[in-house]
Amino acid sequence: MARPLLPLNALRAFESAARNLNFSRAADELSVTPGAVSQQIRLLEDIVGGPLFKREAKGLQLTDLGRAAVPLLREGFERLMDASALLREPPRRKQVSISVAPSFASKWLMPRMDDFHAAHPEVEVWISADMEPAALGEGKADLAVRYGPGDYPGHVSERLMTETVLPVVAPQLMASGKPILKPADLIHHTLLHDMSEDGDAGRPDWAMWLKARGVRHPDPRRGSRFNQASMLIEAAEAGRGVALAKRTLAQADLASGRLVAPFPDGSEAVGFAYYVVLPRDRPPSPSAAAFVAWLKQQAIHHENSMGEL
Repeated sequence: MARPLLPLNALRAFESAARNLNFSRAADELSVTPGAVSQQIRLLEDIVGGPLFKREAKGLQLTDLGRAAVPLLREGFERLMDASALLREPPRRKQVSISVAPSFASKWLMPRMDDFHAAHPEVEVWISADMEPAALGEGKADLAVRYGPGDYPGHVSERLMTETVLPVVAPQLMASGKPILKPADLIHHTLLHDMSEDGDAGRPDWAMWLKARGVRHPDPRRGSRFNQASMLIEAAEAGRGVALAKRTLAQADLASGRLVAPFPDGSEAVGFAYYVVLPRDRPPSPSAAAFVAWLKQQAIHHENSMGEL
């Protein structure tokens, strides 16, 4: 059977008086009268069967029994204070951490996050914009979205969206003195190149895209180069040239009119796609599962809307 606990008020009075070695200061600390402190200590001494304090010329001192009990009491009250502080904290929000490539984060994911927060206000999303493949294995993220071939050893992956590339240009450049009406017109414009390090050897570059359309460009490899797809798209928006961009990442800018696609048949399919990637060795948390389900819904809506552009 559990041992009966001594009265907490008496224990609290004793601990304060023992720490201060003064009943009046203990009374001030506990917001009671010195008489109340004395009464609680007498009650405690009656229960334990011996004195806890002794009065000497130099003031109030602890007896051996009192001195032995003080460290344990102090530790016990500190733990009670910690528990009280914990219980007073607001409930911790559910969390999910996501690892995504920077361009995908800025051009596709972030513009949609208000929709997730509206549907799941209880979930706090932490987004890490990086390309590190070790993020999941090291426990730095609950899930990742990756653009690649879909083969991620030690992980479970499911395709979210396919990808194509197409030329995009700012409307003001289309209306310039050198109109873009057919692929051959690109000879007169600066070409912007996506040099993202995604390892997609099959993705068409400008040389491949122009050759497939029978255009003999004097130097299709000239022009500005960008190692982030988002920077490439922003340069095209600024009218610095024509970009061969990933359509998924450029879709919002095409839909808003910040960019236009000059050629209806300009899209080229690529071998890579976007995948949601999860650790194989641990099931997703309810928050992670909710985020994955939301990602899939957004991906379906995205691909359905592609034909509207």
